[in-house]
Amino acid sequence: MPFGQIVIGPPGSGKSTYCNGCSQFFNAIGRHSQVINMDPANDRLSYPCSVDIRDFVTIEEIMQEQQLGPNGGLMYAVESLQESIDLFILQIKGLVEQEKAYLIFDCPGQVELFTHHSSLFNIFKKLEKELDMRFCVVNLIDSYYITSPSQYVSVLLLALRSMLMMDLPQVNVLSKIDLVKSYGELPFRLDYYTEVQELEFLEPFIEKESSSALGKRYNKLTGAISELVSDFNLVSFEVLAIDDKQSMIHLQSVVDKANGYIFGSSEVGGDTVWAEASRIGVAMQNYDIQERWIDNKEQYDKEAIEAHKRLLQEQDMQDKEVDVDNDDEWESALREWEEKQGMDYVR
Repeated sequence: MPFGQIVIGPPGSGKSTYCNGCSQFFNAIGRHSQVINMDPANDRLSYPCSVDIRDFVTIEEIMQEQQLGPNGGLMYAVESLQESIDLFILQIKGLVEQEKAYLIFDCPGQVELFTHHSSLFNIFKKLEKELDMRFCVVNLIDSYYITSPSQYVSVLLLALRSMLMMDLPQVNVLSKIDLVKSYGELPFRLDYYTEVQELEFLEPFIEKESSSALGKRYNKLTGAISELVSDFNLVSFEVLAIDDKQSMIHLQSVVDKANGYIFGSSEVGGDTVWAEASRIGVAMQNYDIQERWIDNKEQYDKEAIEAHKRLLQEQDMQDKEVDVDNDDEWESALREWEEKQGMDYVR
């Protein structure tokens, strides 16, 4: 039974970076994964791509032939793929049947594709039906948006709409969480934003954002949206710092439960590695994200560096004379070891 992730999110949320990180992470734990580019405008891929939508259609050709702008061209390109989907499915079928690959779909950032346009939805539903695939949608949202109450409510609505539109298990993720402390002080603890509870507490802060007559009407609309999100009670967030190994382990454990991978498959050649990683991930579920990423971030970062140094000493580096107190020397040696282990995405 094949499994996969559908990676969505607004532009700049870190989708391609996440896909690249997943590719390296899965390589490190022995899970054979393949990344599929679903963005016809993405001509600079940071990861090895097994199937590329640009082999079927490119945004430049569509814009020139149909006299469309970038957004219209993208919508037309995805619709074109849907109309000639048989060859695309054949290539995906080869990956899941011959290579037994775990698939990661890197999708475009235009939110229309996941809020009211059905072409990508139809493509994934067809893959789900014909190949008996088990998907999980990973919806990345830049953690910057939690610094503005009104923008936070907007991304909540976007997450809810994509959950209803895609009709698949979905894990919403606040990406770049390691940067959130640099954005300024938040009025509430970080877990308030991840658990999405009691949104009425945001109302005074939303009112402060705009005191004009139009702003007051806008505040009422924002309040109504908050009530809508609360009534559905579907949206919550995980957090992710792509360079933090334990953060990545925890997120992949959550995704594996969402798409059923943890129940319906086993690693090939990496069972021991992923069993240990999962154990760490379970332990991480009980840690305080406010403490980790805001209150004592520097201390946690320091401990992570020390852990890397110990790993460097305990593993393949015993036979090398490395002064771990020399930052440049141990950094160079650690990078060499991580690249050999297929783990060079973490720091």
